[in-house]
Amino acid sequence: MSALENTSVKRVRAALVAAGLDDRVMELADTARSAQDAAASIGTELGSIVKSLVFRVGERPVMALVAGDRQCREKHLKQVLDLPGKVRRADADTVRAATGYAIGGVSPAGLPGELPVVVDASLARFATVYAAAGHPHCVFPATFDELVALSGGLVDDAISHCP
Repeated sequence: MSALENTSVKRVRAALVAAGLDDRVMELADTARSAQDAAASIGTELGSIVKSLVFRVGERPVMALVAGDRQCREKHLKQVLDLPGKVRRADADTVRAATGYAIGGVSPAGLPGELPVVVDASLARFATVYAAAGHPHCVFPATFDELVALSGGLVDDAISHCP
């Protein structure tokens, strides 16, 4: 069975169409589980890969969409979202409960509306970015503006830094 028929991938495809975009999910021969894997599989720059990172601020799950060549400033999440509490990485169960996706395929499309999202402004340097599409072998291309609209995210220029 093609990964394009996976339930989570179908959810991403439906979210793209509902947003007025084409069903543009791509199935890759190689894994896109990490940003490095995705960039190599697609043949694109590491920075054009969107890392969908889930954290907890206090007890509240939040997501940061960060360029593949950058690292998230975790402590900045609570400031930009104006949330109290300690920031820590979410475990696999929290990721699935908050997003509906498993780690390795967490997509910024088709998210529940109550999940706060921050988008790394450095992604705007690319004409096309590539985000996970619900499965470790599936991604979709988007413009920066499409990514922001799909995720409902707040754009921030200080959420990431170069390692």
